Amino acid sequence: MKGGSKYKVDITILICLLIFALISVVTIGSAETLLSENNNFVMKQIMWYSIGFIIAFIIMFIGNDFLFKNAWFLYILGVISLILVLFFGKPINDAKCWFVIKGVGNVQPSEFMKIILIIVLGRMINDFKEKYNNPSMKNEFIFLLKILCVVGIPSILTFLEPDTGVVLIYLLITIIMLFISGIRYRWFIILFSIIGITIGSILLIYFTNNDLFIKIFGSSLFLRIDRLLNWSQGSGFQLENGITSIGSGGLLGYGINNTPIYFPEPQTDFIFAVYSNNFGFFGSLFLIVLITFFDIKLVRLAVESPNNINKYVISGIIGMLLYQQFQNIGMTIGLMPITGITLPFISYGGSSLLSYMIMVGIIFNISNEITKYRN
Repeated sequence: MKGGSKYKVDITILICLLIFALISVVTIGSAETLLSENNNFVMKQIMWYSIGFIIAFIIMFIGNDFLFKNAWFLYILGVISLILVLFFGKPINDAKCWFVIKGVGNVQPSEFMKIILIIVLGRMINDFKEKYNNPSMKNEFIFLLKILCVVGIPSILTFLEPDTGVVLIYLLITIIMLFISGIRYRWFIILFSIIGITIGSILLIYFTNNDLFIKIFGSSLFLRIDRLLNWSQGSGFQLENGITSIGSGGLLGYGINNTPIYFPEPQTDFIFAVYSNNFGFFGSLFLIVLITFFDIKLVRLAVESPNNINKYVISGIIGMLLYQQFQNIGMTIGLMPITGITLPFISYGGSSLLSYMIMVGIIFNISNEITKYRN
């Protein structure tokens, strides 16, 4: 990507991001009224957004080709960071997911690993498709084993933190990118069969012999499964108050900085409950429509891109965003289990927001490539 055109941005995407930023800052400000301590989340989020836009433009400057060429170097850095956080990360809520940097905040390596995996898988799939026009079953099997190793290493490390939600995102990204790549569908049938048998076997032990389950898998996995299976009861202080907060907002909401019902993590996991309480049904509808419009825009970029690697990368990005959007809003209203997944571009967070802005830089580059192709 050469010349001044690489500095152009897709205005539609930029406008969506600016609205996301405004909604995020305003809602986080309202969420802070529920917290006992003044953590200055609003100013920090403004800072993260500012740094994020700078990073997005840096990505535009260096170009996507640079990222693809250095994909394995980025992967190694990501894996090393996941290993180091297990030894030197600060435990927060019984999880070692973050490096705590004084004066900066918490840095979560797994958030950046999501983007790194998309880049690495995009390159792997593209290289494979260029090498084999009509790959045999054996070629695809060997390729899938390589994919399994590449995804398995960060998945195991992230699971040990533990952060099951991010592991699910790793796997979802992989499945969607492989599906878009056009490999034989029988591999997906085999994969889902193995997953079904594995989950079924684990749940069978869980329900029939708790002591044996804990002996084999440990108490940590037992507690996580117990939490996932109990979500449908709709019980729990956070969920009950979150749902009450959303329902009490009515059509127009209580207004900014006026959230009368307390629930934990209002600035991150339950940011949608704060927003819905402040802006009501119509405000919530607006946000959902905006998110949907943004996602559709990305789908159009994937369809219009003449470059296959761009299609793979955008498909991974879309899969990641859709899952997090559905999971976060769904768990807030009791349709999904509470897993600690944040709402992209809206929830407070340094690592997550910066990783999304890296993604935005990649998207801007793809949009420029499409524009140049049309011309």
